[in-house]
Amino acid sequence: MSKTSRRLLLAAPLGLAAAGGVGFWYMLDGLQDGSYDPRTVPSALLGRPVPEFSLPPVDEQPLAGLARADLLNLPRPVLVNFWASWCVPCIIEHPQLMTLQREGIPVFGVNYKDKAGDARAFLARRGNPYARLAADEPGRAAIEFGVYGVPETYLVDRQGIIRWRWPGPITTEVLEQDLRPLLRRFA
Repeated sequence: MSKTSRRLLLAAPLGLAAAGGVGFWYMLDGLQDGSYDPRTVPSALLGRPVPEFSLPPVDEQPLAGLARADLLNLPRPVLVNFWASWCVPCIIEHPQLMTLQREGIPVFGVNYKDKAGDARAFLARRGNPYARLAADEPGRAAIEFGVYGVPETYLVDRQGIIRWRWPGPITTEVLEQDLRPLLRRFA
């Protein structure tokens, strides 16, 4: 091995460490100016139309099931909420979804990898905030949306464009600080 090759081999770890340090500095700088939020996971769908999907109902109700066509040319923005009866954070966000439902904000529920009986029992105990309710037992629609886990909520504007995504439960703080301003903006 030549002397030059050995020097390059020794310099490679230093170069990687320097690149990591620069990346860390940019992250810290983003934390200071608010352009980086460590709690969020990026979504490739923001600003893009909802993906193609069609889901059957959890059970028979007037507006059961959900498809892409149901999210186009709407009178107002809607929320698409992926949830499950076995999901503990879904219990935390449920009161906020009930509040939105009482205020007339359409919330469309997608029951993720769950049994219909368990979903019905969950909603019977806690109330049903969903204007439409669909079952995604195999999880294919969740994959199309890029869902990382439940609960996960998307704000879809009147033209069917995804404007916001929240991974995790919608807490009172998220509702007031993030979601309400967006609902007013896209109304």
